[in-house]
Amino acid sequence: MNAPLSPNSWQYRGLNALNPGLSYLSDALIELTKAGYPVMAGSADLQYSNGLNKFASQYPERYLQFGISEQNMVTAAAGLATCGVMPFVATFASFLGLLCCEQIRMDVAYSAQPVRLIGHHTGISLGFYGTSHHATEDIATMRSIADLAVVSPADGPQLVAAIKASATYDKPVYFRIGRGRDPIVYQDDVVFEFGKAHEHIEGEELTIIACGITVHAALAAARKMNAEGRSVGVIDMASIKPIDRDVILRAAARSKRMMTVEEHNVLGGLGAAVAEVLSDEGVGVKLKRHGIYDEYSLIAPPTHLYEHYKLDAAGIEEVALAHLNA
Repeated sequence: MNAPLSPNSWQYRGLNALNPGLSYLSDALIELTKAGYPVMAGSADLQYSNGLNKFASQYPERYLQFGISEQNMVTAAAGLATCGVMPFVATFASFLGLLCCEQIRMDVAYSAQPVRLIGHHTGISLGFYGTSHHATEDIATMRSIADLAVVSPADGPQLVAAIKASATYDKPVYFRIGRGRDPIVYQDDVVFEFGKAHEHIEGEELTIIACGITVHAALAAARKMNAEGRSVGVIDMASIKPIDRDVILRAAARSKRMMTVEEHNVLGGLGAAVAEVLSDEGVGVKLKRHGIYDEYSLIAPPTHLYEHYKLDAAGIEEVALAHLNA
């Protein structure tokens, strides 16, 4: 690590170096590279925020630093893909999913280039950086682009499994990941498959479908309610597009009510995707979409924001019980 410019400088790199959650992305790419895949990684001046500095240190010839030039990074990644390279490019989700939308649509998806796009610090996880850096519209934007998969892993192990699964997936993928401080849900041997959900608990009264960081909180809420005599199920819909229609319909047939939970606007996100499946099949189960209720998110520490928007375990339990009692 380079010496600080002054004794009073903020040790951002040092703080991130103490965060083991930032190693998952690099570890997955290092494993793919060792297996012989033509991996190249790139970031828009955020390698210490997404952990790619570890990959860059081990494979400097396979890492590209684009600087604060996100749109150029996406277009360059599409060009690399035409040359047989397997590009993974990462930046804040608020920039990748919104600022780079045109480049993702035209240069990547329309051109059918299997670029792996890593949008990190999703939802409200950037806290004090403010509304401009919060990504609460990216699921809606990305899943509306044809031939682009959208994946929202719950934790580091599931991210590794999804990254490795993408090596043999022939479509571009938008990965929506957290800030490396996500609570662990899965073991390191978790299996990920595009278009398949992970069903944790079956419930007769209510099934909660969650994605990303809300999976851990949804499980905690469901287990507490079940311990108190309720029957609440939980499904992790990490693969938002393609979505697991079968698991949604099975849950709808079994549960009296359903609820989606996401760190995203309730319009256009996971809740909308589930509602579309239920509507297409004419299923009349009552669905509650829980997340950010079509507003610009506030500025505060992430933990405070999760509590404010009822996206922590206690908040999800409160919303779920209100839905059951409505």
